[in-house]
Amino acid sequence: MSTFNITEDKISVFFLTGIPRMEHVYIWMSIPICLIYIIAALGNSAILILIKTEPSLHEPMYYFLSMLAFSDLCLSFSTLPTMLRIFLFNATGISTDACIAQEFFIHTFGAMESSVLVIMSFDHFLAIRNPLRYSSILTNVRVMQIRLIFAILSFIFLLPLPITLRKLKYCKGNHLSYSFCLLQDIMRLACSDSRIKVIFGFFVAILSMLDFLVIVMSYVLILKTVLGIASHQEHLKPLITCVFHFCAVLIFYMPIISMSIAHRFAKHGSPIIRILLADIFLFVSPLMNPIVYCVKTRQIWERVLGKLRLKKA
Repeated sequence: MSTFNITEDKISVFFLTGIPRMEHVYIWMSIPICLIYIIAALGNSAILILIKTEPSLHEPMYYFLSMLAFSDLCLSFSTLPTMLRIFLFNATGISTDACIAQEFFIHTFGAMESSVLVIMSFDHFLAIRNPLRYSSILTNVRVMQIRLIFAILSFIFLLPLPITLRKLKYCKGNHLSYSFCLLQDIMRLACSDSRIKVIFGFFVAILSMLDFLVIVMSYVLILKTVLGIASHQEHLKPLITCVFHFCAVLIFYMPIISMSIAHRFAKHGSPIIRILLADIFLFVSPLMNPIVYCVKTRQIWERVLGKLRLKKA
């Protein structure tokens, strides 16, 4: 018998989870959640508009930053509908098709952001290792090609996931563990052969960890190159640049790693910890990246202050 036809019962609705035992204060919790979404949307939109409209920011580093802002913006909007429905109206139901679509967008834009962080680490390495050849290697045309290739690859690699999830039958309940749909959470309810779950879980884990390992390796090479520079004063600028980027890497990956550890070793612990880690994954990166890069990047900071001064005048 096919693994896709284990049961005749067809679940058409999943039920998401807000924060257990906190239902009575959902309406109050919706206020900071809405503020986080608004700040993240405004911050990332401002970066996109600023980079597009300022000719002085038409450089590879800022193009990659615009890719990061775009990924953060889409990641936020992917979860916005279900989060607001739960915390504003206590409406937890979502159709299976909508849930699978949301899962696809969350993982696609998460993979896109991870890829951008890899590209940016390579960009920093190239700028430090070969500063004289940097502009000739990373031309605007090549940057556009890289952006397009990584966006297409993120879409293609993850396209089989919703197609397969759409074919599965679900017989192990219809209550999901988070306020949005994640692959591992949906797979937990499937009446499929355990091998499918292992393959899917392994595939997603490999994609995430491979990017993280490439970033770590690039920073090892960057550190080796920087330490080889004779002047201690010349160490400072590239190290500061890398520290800010590595902060963005940690902001993105630490919740993912913590969530994986919690799933593996704290299955019988409080579900609130896992829920908060998942929310941090989706909230912190889109919220903090504009702050981190605006503080770090003098040109962006100066343009933002200049726009504010013009409005006051």
